[in-house]
Amino acid sequence: MMKQDTGLSESIEDYLESILVLSTQLKNVRSVDVASYLGYSKPSVSHAVKLLVEDGLVELSPNKYLLLTEEGKKAAEETYQRHVFFSDMLEAIGVPKDIAAEDACRIEHVISQETFEAIRRYYESRQK
Repeated sequence: MMKQDTGLSESIEDYLESILVLSTQLKNVRSVDVASYLGYSKPSVSHAVKLLVEDGLVELSPNKYLLLTEEGKKAAEETYQRHVFFSDMLEAIGVPKDIAAEDACRIEHVISQETFEAIRRYYESRQK
């Protein structure tokens, strides 16, 4: 499924988001780290990384570390922001943490940035 506003597939957003999250936990992020984090095979991640590099979303350092480009980081941050918001919101209304995280992962990929911002503004105004 493709989102109209970014044009990035759910899979690409997952890869970018995982690199972003891992970069906060590890000094250097490698393909093997992404494979472990996502539960994907190393060859699948290697192929995806090649595509991410070709699309200008990720750069490979000489040591094969994954670095988000400015464009890749922006997309990853937007996806992660949606994920955290929906996870927190669903938990706040009584959804168990594991289900909230799974549902947030699905929601984050299909919602436009405009709709996300409107929902967030509405939800935050109701919290005050």
